[in-house]
Amino acid sequence: MHLCPCQSGKTHKTCCEPFLSGKSKALTVTQLMRSRFCAFALGRNGDYLFRTWHPNGLPSVTAEDLSEKSLFWNDLEIVRSTQSRHTGTVEFIAHFEDASGQEGTHHEVSRFVREKGQWLYLDGEILST
Repeated sequence: MHLCPCQSGKTHKTCCEPFLSGKSKALTVTQLMRSRFCAFALGRNGDYLFRTWHPNGLPSVTAEDLSEKSLFWNDLEIVRSTQSRHTGTVEFIAHFEDASGQEGTHHEVSRFVREKGQWLYLDGEILST
């Protein structure tokens, strides 16, 4: 049994894998945030990150660029989340380690929008790194 990298306590197969594989769509902004963290942590899901990034917020990168694993994402803490019918936010703290072994955190409030029944990451306000 492999626990999901998003720290939900569930197995990867029952937590984020259905989203990453395209079998399911995230029903909440928290599910999307967890699955996007998982995609970054696994480092091979740039296509998923690209698909779930709103075109108005997408930096000039490719799905291949997003698949590169330059940081090792170790832990995700969801601080709070809000969600209405078409918008939502998730404040989170993600813990990482770089290639030299230096540890750090990324604290952000992410904004999400729902279009055509799918939640998309729009942008985020970085609170600290």
